[in-house]
Amino acid sequence: MRLSANKVKALAAAVYLLTASLAVANDGFERLSGHGGPVMGVAAANDTNAKLSASFDYSVGYWTGGKPTWLEGHKAAVNSVAFLGNDRAVSGGDDSTLILWDLRSAKMLQRLEGHTAKIMSVTVSADSTLIASASWDSRIGLWDADTGALRVWLTGHKSGVNDVAFSKDGTLLYSASMDGTVRSWNVADGSPERVEVNHGFGVNRLVVNDREGWLAYGSLDGGTRVIDVENGNVIADVTLERRPILALALNSDASRLSVGDGDGYIMVLDTRDWSVARDFRAAKSGPVWALAYTNDGRLLSGGLDEAVTVWPEEGRVAAQGADQQPFHRPPNEMENGERQFVRKCSICHSLGTDVNRQAGPPLGGVFGRLAGTVEGYNYSSALTGNDLVWNDDTINALFDVGPDELTPGSKMPMQRITDAQDRIDLVEYLKRATDPDAPGTNTDRQNGQVEAE
Repeated sequence: MRLSANKVKALAAAVYLLTASLAVANDGFERLSGHGGPVMGVAAANDTNAKLSASFDYSVGYWTGGKPTWLEGHKAAVNSVAFLGNDRAVSGGDDSTLILWDLRSAKMLQRLEGHTAKIMSVTVSADSTLIASASWDSRIGLWDADTGALRVWLTGHKSGVNDVAFSKDGTLLYSASMDGTVRSWNVADGSPERVEVNHGFGVNRLVVNDREGWLAYGSLDGGTRVIDVENGNVIADVTLERRPILALALNSDASRLSVGDGDGYIMVLDTRDWSVARDFRAAKSGPVWALAYTNDGRLLSGGLDEAVTVWPEEGRVAAQGADQQPFHRPPNEMENGERQFVRKCSICHSLGTDVNRQAGPPLGGVFGRLAGTVEGYNYSSALTGNDLVWNDDTINALFDVGPDELTPGSKMPMQRITDAQDRIDLVEYLKRATDPDAPGTNTDRQNGQVEAE
């Protein structure tokens, strides 16, 4: 059988990705590739080398080596994931639901419903009996980890809740919110204990070490601060000129606290004196959204580049770790239409024809195509069986009025482009970049690197 040049290139790229995902550098650096969208959450098992990843591609990756088992069931981006006991896991996402998973069979055990907005964080008590979920509906759910039954709703935040963390003994739950507060709650009856922090900016992440009596939180203004949980006094303020803080992780012996920010840096703090032990750029493009420590002291991170990075102990920087996101060129080298595609479309859609793990269908050949008809892509019922044809006018309208108006009920998130010329430029770029007969390889179009003709 003779393969075309494009197929040879695609096969070579697949072999490279597989090899890269399995390779571990001598210093412990590792890349776990396979997701089709940004990695929003990571978790590591306490007693094995197993890892979990939550992605914008609607899936959870279960890693026991370099190749994942995919857990499919969410209907939108997955933001957070955690291990439960007995080979189980829990995840939460933009579809406002929690899912309990059997990791041995890679099957969904139960869908936990009740939240009315996206779930930003899930966490499990130290004895694995309770699950806490933080949602942008301003509520926190406490769920029985065995039965999935809702125990109680914790209400009191005035805006979305971004993160939750149990105390070591499981009697208290701490929560961080966009309303600028960190609060504590009595787990037994769901009653509020007190406001631990009343900050001027939204709080994104928190970590609790009640054994040493402190709580750390990261906020929208780039602040990373540590308070005494008894009296609320500030123990340390390690704020740098990078914002926002998007991820926090504490290692197993609580000697290292890692901080991920919107500029792509990871700062590792020595909790004995709150000095900066390491500070390095983990990604040249995009933020660090997720951090977690493994049981052997390595650090997991996730972000825009669709892979889980495993950093060696103590966060030593491997040269491979700061590779620029491979599928986009620098913005100043792009024409306006390509910039609009990168900003509004590229996280969910490729420009090629192959159905991959991205959240949206591929756009190759989209002009003149009936909506909802790419073979192999799992569309929502709102897009199947309709008479919408994608062309200059309908694509323009999609970004003018928004998908909630043109394709109500579809999976496409709200995206609008208010400037008419930007919409025109996007349409013209897409006409060239998605034309299967246009110059350029499939790989180029898949990666969003088609040059203007």
